[in-house]
This record gives sequence, structure tokens and C-alpha cells, in this order.
Amino acid sequence: MGDAVSIPELLALPFLQRAMLAGALTGALGGVLGSFAVLRQLSFFSDALGHSALLGISLGVALGLNPTLVLIPFAVLFALLVNHLVERSQLPTDALLNIIYSSSLAIAVVALSLLPGYQGGLQQLLFGDILGVDGLDLLLVTLLLLGVGTYLLVTRSSQILLSLDESLALSRGVAAQRQRLVFVVVLAVVVAVSIKAVGVLLISAFVVIPACAARLVSRHFGGYVLMAAALGSGGAVAGVLASAFLNLPSGPCVVIVQLLGFLFALVAGRGLQGRPA
Repeated sequence: MGDAVSIPELLALPFLQRAMLAGALTGALGGVLGSFAVLRQLSFFSDALGHSALLGISLGVALGLNPTLVLIPFAVLFALLVNHLVERSQLPTDALLNIIYSSSLAIAVVALSLLPGYQGGLQQLLFGDILGVDGLDLLLVTLLLLGVGTYLLVTRSSQILLSLDESLALSRGVAAQRQRLVFVVVLAVVVAVSIKAVGVLLISAFVVIPACAARLVSRHFGGYVLMAAALGSGGAVAGVLASAFLNLPSGPCVVIVQLLGFLFALVAGRGLQGRPA
């Protein structure tokens, strides 16, 4: 943005307003899902989904379709396949996921480079361009946030038990495998929708950092989830504003702001350690 544009004029721009709204919604989604993913040790799974998303984008470009609409079913199918491989393979989970996401990223970059007439920016795909969100993106994120919120509220007891003590959840009749599969699918959709905000390479940090920060300063599970959502949403909005004011890439700015929040929580969390519960 040029120096001639004042802050009120900048905030009045429709594309920036859409970006701030998209940041708030996707940040809240990432924080909520991340809070469960961190406790269930699925943070690396979100990383694999994020990197593989570029393969879905290249498929959409090759078919001449909206990449976002192609990416969602692709991410769901990919998540189901990866979950199946993780459950059946004798390899360590982190090693298997590393192979999957690095090879998917390599294939996607080569595929995009071979597509004739591709006008999309690879840098925007890798690092995000939340300032370019449109009405369809906002609609998808809003519907997803409502759907995820409803699902987690309806199954909150099972989700809490599975996150804190899976053995106890099984003893109380929770269908752990089915709930895990549904959660993986939901996480895949959230990752797919959030790619436009922060890009393929930064999506894992976008999901994990707010949850880790919230874990440092929260004492109760409900507060932990709400704090993760607030940090994710607030960090995304602040990152979008910093990106617009300083004319910097939006995705990295969002993650940097969330990192600053994590560092603050780290200091505050240490100060809380000696206090009684």
C-alpha cells in the first residue's frame, strides 16, 4: 500500500474487510481444530495435509475448475487414504507422513510447472494470499465454522475424553475409531479452506501455534479451546492488518503475529506455573 493512503481509507477497502473477516473465521477454525489436534498428536498430520493440498490445487487447475472446490473433496479423500496407511503401516507415523507430504509437494510443483498457460502465482499458493479472498471463500468458511462448531458441541463429551484419555473413552463406550475418522475428515476440510489464507507451507503453523499458546495459559479444557480460537482469530486479523499496512505477504505476517502471541503465552505460562489451580 502506498504512503498516500490513510489508515481509515485502507480499512474502508472492501477487499481488506473481506480479508479481515476471512482471517477471523479461518483463525477461529484453525484454533479450535488445532486445540484437539495438538492433544491427539495430530499436528504433523495437518502438516501432511497442507503440503499435499498443492497436489489438489494442481488437479483443479489442470481440469479448469475452481481450485478451492476441487481441493475440499481431494483433501478429504487424501486424509482418508493417509489415515488408512498410518493405521496399517508398520513404519513410524512421523516418517510415513514425512514421505507423503514431501513427495506430494514435489509432484505438485512439477505438475504446475508443466501446465500450459497457468497464470496462478506459485508463491501465493505456498505462502497464502488472504487479501484475494472472495465471496465464495467467505461463504465456505462461514458454513464450515457453523458445521464444525455444531459437531463439536454435539459430541463434546466424546471429544474431550478422546483428547485427554482414549482408554477411558473406550471403556465408556465411545466409538474411538469412528470419531477419529470424522475428526480427520473435518481437519482435512479446514486445512483445505484455510490454504488460501496462509498457504501450503504455513498451514501447519496456522493450526498448531494458537493451540500451543492456549495450552500454556489455560487451566481448563473449555477455556483452552476458546483461548485457541481467540488467539487464532485475533492473530489472523492482526496479521492481515500488518500485511496491508506494511505491504508484506499476508500468510507469513499472520503466522509471525501468532508466533509473537505464542512467545507472550510462553512467558505468561511460566509465570502461572507456581500458582495454585
